[in-house]
Amino acid sequence: MRTLVGWDPFAEFAGVSRVFERAFLGSPNSGTRRFDLTPAIDLSETDSEVVVKASLPGVKAEDVEISVNDGILTVKGEKKSDDKTETENFYRREIRYGSFSRSVPLPSRVNHEQAVAEFNDGVLTVTLPKAEDVRPKQIKIRSGAQTNGVGDKNDELVGARN
Repeated sequence: MRTLVGWDPFAEFAGVSRVFERAFLGSPNSGTRRFDLTPAIDLSETDSEVVVKASLPGVKAEDVEISVNDGILTVKGEKKSDDKTETENFYRREIRYGSFSRSVPLPSRVNHEQAVAEFNDGVLTVTLPKAEDVRPKQIKIRSGAQTNGVGDKNDELVGARN
């Protein structure tokens, strides 16, 4: 004899929900998010430089350390809580404090000794000039009528990348 069981369409989503909770919130019932202190980063480049912007709200400039090693930029720091929070009775506490680190590979070789870092309104901007050998160069094209390697008035300049 067969037994009929009612189908609950939302029961299918319960397993998916648990997977997302473990991935984004850590272990079930832990209440801590693993990604709260990881700074969001924008990475862009121009012909002459690589620019990295990191969102670091609530972090002081003196609590941030920047390094470049083997083509990887690393931003480390710590978001410290203020001392007065120890005497308050919290009903909810969601702001996270602690150490963070974020590393990103750079798209080009850079001259890290000439890097400039600025920190304004919680946004760290690191500008790294590209190494000379990776910057675009102008290459002169010789026309077919040239002789003795000397250009004529039909020469053109075009951009080319190494």
